[in-house]
Amino acid sequence: MTHVSLKQLTKIYPGSIEPSLDQLSLEIASGELTALLGPSGCGKTTTMKMIAGLLEPTAGDVTFDGRSVLRDKPEHRGVVMVFQNYLLFPYMSVAANIGFGLKMRKIDQTEIDRRVSEMLDLVKLPDLGARRPSELSGGQQQRVALARALIVQPNVLLLDEPLSNLDAHLRFEMRDLIRNLQQDMGITTIFVTHDQEEAVVLADKVALILDGRLKQYDVPSAFYSRPVDKATALFFGGQNFLAGTVNDDQFVTRFGSLRLSEKTPNGPGTLTIRPENIRIGSTADGRNSVVASLIDKIYLGTQTRLQCQVGETQLQVIANPNDVLEYEPGQNIPLLFPENALWVLQS
Repeated sequence: MTHVSLKQLTKIYPGSIEPSLDQLSLEIASGELTALLGPSGCGKTTTMKMIAGLLEPTAGDVTFDGRSVLRDKPEHRGVVMVFQNYLLFPYMSVAANIGFGLKMRKIDQTEIDRRVSEMLDLVKLPDLGARRPSELSGGQQQRVALARALIVQPNVLLLDEPLSNLDAHLRFEMRDLIRNLQQDMGITTIFVTHDQEEAVVLADKVALILDGRLKQYDVPSAFYSRPVDKATALFFGGQNFLAGTVNDDQFVTRFGSLRLSEKTPNGPGTLTIRPENIRIGSTADGRNSVVASLIDKIYLGTQTRLQCQVGETQLQVIANPNDVLEYEPGQNIPLLFPENALWVLQS
């Protein structure tokens, strides 16, 4: 297993003034699965290519177990990258594709055959070794690409948008497979994605990159419960942002005061609460409760989305459909703001 450290990693492409990646620093523990998350053009693929040695940084360093690898050629870094489009050799069989890396290392063919057979079992393609890639589905091709990467037992595995070319029903299956294989083999793995759900489901930690800069590096749940700023909250689906002032353990808004569960410095701020964390109902003493006007109600199958208004403040609420059957637009609806679901954003 390999500890990966990115130290103020920066990349400015020729002809550009602004950096594509600006002083990114991350510590990725040995055996950890880390997601580089962000929209197209944010610098996440640039980061991956610099780790692999396919791009040279403008500044900064990449170290494996404390040793800089910037002078190492890509083939000497112990890194394997699985590209978005798989890049399988069309004229080779599945077995030959998987064993290609071992063949280049001049491993005995008997040993190659044995390890290929093991990998085919691991990726659940035990009877497809003789087929060509063109005879496989997209999900099967992704498994072959993954097996080809894992068979050489890399120090670091890089996955570029590993699920983006798969149908929705295959993504769930491949998520489980990638996660299980990574945990079983203990390989330090970094994957690029623009999909928040994919990052949250797969990763031990997520690095959110926006406009070339690291916004937040944390466990997945923190991006929902404790986003570092409004841009981060918005990227993860946050919708309710209330301007106000922290006064001791209270956040004072235009429609009243809400009690906070965490100690927060006094002064102006922006409070956020996710739509799914607002409850229907009120407390006996009225604490953290308001009566809102229901503006709109949209049934989404397993959820119902409510648009509510308290004075001049609009609120988005996601509720269990059974909890809001009695409420219709135009009626008043009681809303409860749990203390532990409130978070004051950094300015």
